[in-house]
Amino acid sequence: MAPFIMLAASALLGSVSAATEQMKNWGKNIHWVSFKEGQRIAREQKKPAMVVIHKSWCRACKALRPRFANSSEIEAMSNEFIMINVEDDDEPRGAEYKPDGAYIPRILFLGTDGQVLDNVYNGKGNPRYKHYYSEPFNIVESMKQVLRMTAGRNPSLKGREL
Repeated sequence: MAPFIMLAASALLGSVSAATEQMKNWGKNIHWVSFKEGQRIAREQKKPAMVVIHKSWCRACKALRPRFANSSEIEAMSNEFIMINVEDDDEPRGAEYKPDGAYIPRILFLGTDGQVLDNVYNGKGNPRYKHYYSEPFNIVESMKQVLRMTAGRNPSLKGREL
């Protein structure tokens, strides 16, 4: 029985470290968390969250990943957000996480209450795919918008210019 338990624990730890490595591919200096953990932390800390939904096999996701990871602005602003990385089967199931479709990649923002801010989207992109971002600049603009919207509810942002 003991070898089976060790094998199961090893497999679990291997998949956890693989998931952690995948998250780091989106920015090694960004503190990434899972979806459920991120929702909990956002509510507890009264911080907004960014949810990056992507698939391991997706070409557009693979194209966005290095641009996202190499953006010093995204990295700096990530400290003001709970950063949630969702890949493959971990994608949230509710309709609120697919406000205009289930395409990928998509980036959603959650308010300090954990609810999707469906009025924050890529205004420079295709209006049919509002939450699709291909460039870091547009992501940064949405991050700034969220911080302006939540500044009154997030004590760490009071008095800061956004």
